[in-house]
Amino acid sequence: MNLEFNFVVDAVVRTKIYPALAQHQAEPYTQSWREFGNHWPYTTPLRIQEYCESHGVRINTFTVEQFPANSFYPICLGFFDFGIDYFDLLPVAVESAVRDRNLRILFFYHEGDNPVRIKQRLDELVEQHQLPSSCYRFVSANSKADELEGFVTFHDFEFWYYQRNIQIPPFSIHTDTRSREFVCLNRTHKWWRATALADLHRLELLNNSYWSYCEAPPDDKCSDENPIEIDTIGQLRWYLTKFIANAPYFSDELSQDQRNNHALIEPKYFTDAYCHIVMESQFDLDQSGGVFITEKIFKPIKHGQMFFVAGGVGSLQTLRDLGYRVFDHVLDNSYDLEPDHTQRWIQLTNSITKAQQQGMAQLFEQCREDLAHNQQLFSHNKSSRLNNLLERL
Repeated sequence: MNLEFNFVVDAVVRTKIYPALAQHQAEPYTQSWREFGNHWPYTTPLRIQEYCESHGVRINTFTVEQFPANSFYPICLGFFDFGIDYFDLLPVAVESAVRDRNLRILFFYHEGDNPVRIKQRLDELVEQHQLPSSCYRFVSANSKADELEGFVTFHDFEFWYYQRNIQIPPFSIHTDTRSREFVCLNRTHKWWRATALADLHRLELLNNSYWSYCEAPPDDKCSDENPIEIDTIGQLRWYLTKFIANAPYFSDELSQDQRNNHALIEPKYFTDAYCHIVMESQFDLDQSGGVFITEKIFKPIKHGQMFFVAGGVGSLQTLRDLGYRVFDHVLDNSYDLEPDHTQRWIQLTNSITKAQQQGMAQLFEQCREDLAHNQQLFSHNKSSRLNNLLERL
């Protein structure tokens, strides 16, 4: 049985729920509507509304003057700003209903910031405003959220990439020979990613690959904020310095805006290579110990490729929990369980080396059933995931 969201909203404009707390003004279906996240207090249109419309889950909207029990006032965050008092921005009637325990606030946050720190900040604000301790729920894309009272995990980017790439059908898992072993793409600079790419080159693992590093750092001074301890890996600092000195590196003719447009796709990355080495958005997850998976992993899943994941500890287990197959019968995925970031990276490169030595084409053939399963699961209706979220709320 499908459950339903009951949302108290400030306004509905052309069927779209207007972003809560927003100061910016815009009309749906315009460029300005997509720019709420650039304006204080950085609340945005509800992504969950789009997901529910696509997957057949109902959202009921009400005014603050009249709403049923178990209703929420939804606030979608472009990013969480620790300097903003979100409760102080509530409309007076909403704040009154929250104070009287008739209404709860529901924060939606699609990023992987440490939810422990977010909870600490929100609880401080709740106490400051003398609101009920149970007055809010927080939906986070960091898996650590499930361990916190009042917080739940929702892997938003599975839905987000489904929506953004919906006009592109999954590529067929063809039987032709592919010219490249791996794909490893990096659009934006992060020091841990630069370190990882430099190490893959040191190990000569990308010699027959499509790879990129499209953004050079603002200077060549390596940041100490790097979860991979560079000097514990032989000659890696030298390789990193050399790698950065020659950045950026490109593997296609696309602009940066086109690379960031997920409605577009470069076919060769999925039809002419066997395996994706996914550089996720974060490797240490803001020191949270959680998992944050994004569109980066769902691209090879949708388009029929094997993959390794450079991400938070337990990334592959999270995918298994979602029903995806991660090729355990042919790949050494033990790296996923290593909590030490440097050791996890070293174990990952060992796994990539082992697979390369076995032959990527041969391993790919052994994974066809799993590749097809992943494609079908990704393309399937996701109302059950939304219902599960509702139940946990």
